[in-house]
Amino acid sequence: MPRQSTHSNVQAPQKNKPRDPVASGDRDASVNRSASFNYFLLDKFEAGVALRGTEVKSIREGKANLKDSYGLIKDGEAFLLNAHIGPYSHGNTSNHDSLRTRKLLLHQDEIRKLTGQTQIKGHTLIPTRLYFRKGKVKCEIAVAKGKQDWDKRETERRREADREARSAIAHSKGKYAK
Repeated sequence: MPRQSTHSNVQAPQKNKPRDPVASGDRDASVNRSASFNYFLLDKFEAGVALRGTEVKSIREGKANLKDSYGLIKDGEAFLLNAHIGPYSHGNTSNHDSLRTRKLLLHQDEIRKLTGQTQIKGHTLIPTRLYFRKGKVKCEIAVAKGKQDWDKRETERRREADREARSAIAHSKGKYAK
């Protein structure tokens, strides 16, 4: 007589919880929107950021802000100043300082190139976005030249004209589609 098995062959359903889009690199953790409005962005570089563990967890939670931050090159090293990374929600008393200076990780030839470009009058380093790549936090920094007020007005005019043209095209497509 065949023996009955006490174990069932039915497998438990697998949990396919979707991964956080920020952590997987599908979406930026933080974007400096005012950078392209206030500056002409010339060259862009990708730099790693030296962070503490609670800072990485805060960035994954979306608590990073690059609005008033800037880059600085001093003694052959690049630094990110004034970037706000909020305290980690589950952190303890050894949580990080939210506005501390963080080191940017770049190759020496990139640092030399950035040094030469930022020594030109009116040029500075501005972080444009913070994102994850292969589990590591990366910062996109750009060599930027400040815009004057008339440059900002011209940019706004161009943006408004493009918006009107797009709406006119969409309106005309809707009119003839019937």
